[in-house]
Amino acid sequence: MSNWSIRIAFLALMLGGGILIGTLTAPGDWYAQLSKPAFNPPNWIFGPVWTALYVLIATAGWRQFEADRSSTTMKLWWAQMGLNFLWSPTFFVLQMPWLALLVIVALLAVIVVFISEVRHTDRFSALAFLPYLAWVAFATALNLSIAILN
Repeated sequence: MSNWSIRIAFLALMLGGGILIGTLTAPGDWYAQLSKPAFNPPNWIFGPVWTALYVLIATAGWRQFEADRSSTTMKLWWAQMGLNFLWSPTFFVLQMPWLALLVIVALLAVIVVFISEVRHTDRFSALAFLPYLAWVAFATALNLSIAILN
């Protein structure tokens, strides 16, 4: 497969997967009725933020794939993707914020390990994951707050 085919596939996976998960697990009445902390952002912010993050995540993914598709960092990349896509169904469909908290804490840990593993070999990928780390850390605090308040 050519480099461009790989890159398009990773972008399609992340953006398409994100759109699919977002559509299938869209917040409904249950979420609207939850007590939320004062720092809860407006709903419109999630789409643009996740779109930008998914492009960065895809970029790091294809870089790791092109470097060594069976590497530890590639396995970490797949793990973060699985956890990322698992969080929304756990929170919004199962309506289990405490279980979702476990998922997002695991996601946060995998992101930290990924950054730590690639920082010396692929600084670009490590830097691309920093906004993702910041957003997931914020989302973890939000998830915890919602779990406590409800």
